Amino acid sequence: MTKPAMIKPVLSVLAAAVLSACSLAPTYQLPAAPVAGDFPVNAPGAGAAAAPAADGKAAVDTGWRDFFADDRLRSLIATALGNNRDLRTAALRIEEARAAYNITRADRLPSVNAGLTGTRARGADFRNTPGQGGVGEYYDAGISIPAFELDFFGRVRNLSAAALSSYLATDEARRAAQISTVAEVAKAYFTERAYAEQQRIAQATYEARRRTYDLTRQRLEVGASSLLDLRLNETLMETARAQALALARQRAQAENALTLLVGAPPAQAASGPMADDRQIDAMSAVPAGLPSDLLTRRPDIRAAEQRLRAANANIGAARAAFFPRISLTAALGSSSPEFSGLFDSGTKTWSFVPQLAVPIFDAGRNRANLNLAEVRKDIAVADYERTIQVAFREVADALAARSYLADQVAAQRAIQEAQAERLRLLQLRFENGVASTLDVLDAQRELFDAEQQLVQARLLRTTSAIDLYRALGGGLQ
Repeated sequence: MTKPAMIKPVLSVLAAAVLSACSLAPTYQLPAAPVAGDFPVNAPGAGAAAAPAADGKAAVDTGWRDFFADDRLRSLIATALGNNRDLRTAALRIEEARAAYNITRADRLPSVNAGLTGTRARGADFRNTPGQGGVGEYYDAGISIPAFELDFFGRVRNLSAAALSSYLATDEARRAAQISTVAEVAKAYFTERAYAEQQRIAQATYEARRRTYDLTRQRLEVGASSLLDLRLNETLMETARAQALALARQRAQAENALTLLVGAPPAQAASGPMADDRQIDAMSAVPAGLPSDLLTRRPDIRAAEQRLRAANANIGAARAAFFPRISLTAALGSSSPEFSGLFDSGTKTWSFVPQLAVPIFDAGRNRANLNLAEVRKDIAVADYERTIQVAFREVADALAARSYLADQVAAQRAIQEAQAERLRLLQLRFENGVASTLDVLDAQRELFDAEQQLVQARLLRTTSAIDLYRALGGGLQ
């Protein structure tokens, strides 16, 4: 046989692979977003009228190094992106999904193997020719294409498409995890700084009340004050001390939580005040964007869409199982009883083995697999719609918080300033014998509460600005 005739079976396999172009997967349609076209109107800057940021960039285009002005926070975020164990796991998941996709993609092309075998065997005596020995040997060499499936109905191609979508969904999940890590590190950092600020206020209040207590005790010794005044001052002093200790504990726990998120002990000790009003205003100025922007830019939504695509492709693979499966096996080589003559003239061999398998009875397995694929697609649709709804709510909540928290902080600051002025006036009245000790102590207690609540309001506004930044897809750059 001529060489072109010998390679014809191999070419037939490749041609059949090219001709297999049918797909039974349903036409992919992205479900409509189950949310309103605009964000609630109770939040300034909702929808298309969103207030622009200072630099005119959308949240998704604003890198975290530009969004956060604190150098220590930037260092912590950079360390977290390299050391956080959740991000490491997400990165390894990507490698896992990529390997799975490469495996299924390889099934779309024939495998070509090269082999060299030598066989030495002895047959039974009754099979041996008289006068000849009972031991024989032969050698084979060649290339082969084992059981390559001709994908006429798109089973292999749909499995490959599903694996690709799963890989892309995993990559988007890693991006979402990165955004979440940036936001959580920032929130943990500012929470620790807020506890530090509250602890400082509580400690300063304790020191002031301790001095007042010492003075009241001296006045009691000379008969200028009562035991009741002393006990009231002692109560306030110990209350401030207890709160300072509680805040010290909460600050230490917040720093431990930050260390866990970062994945390594901080390179430098905690220092510096919490975000001031100017920094919070800058963070809160991130533009909202439209709901359609969320569909194309938030990684968790894109991941849900890729999972939906994978489920849609799996239906095509399940449908293809009802149709005949055609596979081809081909081989081209040489065979000889002597190794030295393996490639001599007349030793060439070839084989071409097509195989057709038609499903006749499988006890309902194929039908069950198709039902399973269809149900999983319905689940993926519900998951996609749910992801959009959650994203819409997160942005709406953050916008509502931005609308009211600035006024809340301003009101709380007014309360703190009013309480400070009230205490100053009562101290003057007390020194002139008009106000009682009880009035002064009550004013001190209410000023302390107002100062603590002001710190909490500022922290809430800070974390709300971070939530809006994250909800809009910021933090990936």
